[in-house]
Amino acid sequence: MKLLSSQIISVSRRTDIPAFYSEWFMNRIRAGYCTVPNPFNAKQVSYVSLKPQDVRAIVFWTRDPRPLIKYLPELDRGGYKYYFQQTIIGYPRSIDPKSPPVQGAVKTFQELSKLIGREKVIWRYDPILLSDIISFEWHVKRLSFLIERLKDYTNRLIISFIDPYRKMTTRMDREISAYNRLIKWIGKRAGEAGIEAQSCAEEADLEKYGIRHGKCIDDGLIAKITDLKLILKKDPRQRKLCGCVVSRI
Repeated sequence: MKLLSSQIISVSRRTDIPAFYSEWFMNRIRAGYCTVPNPFNAKQVSYVSLKPQDVRAIVFWTRDPRPLIKYLPELDRGGYKYYFQQTIIGYPRSIDPKSPPVQGAVKTFQELSKLIGREKVIWRYDPILLSDIISFEWHVKRLSFLIERLKDYTNRLIISFIDPYRKMTTRMDREISAYNRLIKWIGKRAGEAGIEAQSCAEEADLEKYGIRHGKCIDDGLIAKITDLKLILKKDPRQRKLCGCVVSRI
């Protein structure tokens, strides 16, 4: 394995580029660069090289990778290495009106996994929330459905929670209990299905439930898919609890 200092491209925390801007992204790949304005200062613009020799890996974040799939052979011919994180939950439309229907999302996930390999398609089930509409039982039913259909197509599940600890009312106490039961259930059921469950930027240590702290921009996984030993540090721009290594956005 070669020892390299490398550039990881995160596509993207800011918006769902695979779902909505795939053509733009491929045009930038062909051009060999993109420019990225500072969201807090439009006059401050960064240049990001997208030339194959400058890109060690691309991490795609999306709820719908379908528009990008047709371009993957072109990325492969260019020598780009990449993996996907696809979010599939399927909350009611009153909560999440924009995500693809669950059945279609599952089919896309399976097709993508068959195409590029299960280690390169990570399932995100986040953020997890509990409400009058979304109960512990709702999540158990939905997760059971999804785990059964995705267990042969991915190695990893990433979860995060909407923090219920801000106001310790009686209702919140009940929600905390439900969150704890759900964490325990996820760790057990994912493990039984052969899926490694990881948390995203969670303060609590969930190792006893079989859920370890994860990295969405994961130097270990990138080293595996690129066959490179990478010199990467934690990204200081992200939240304190975020384990992601440095990437360009």
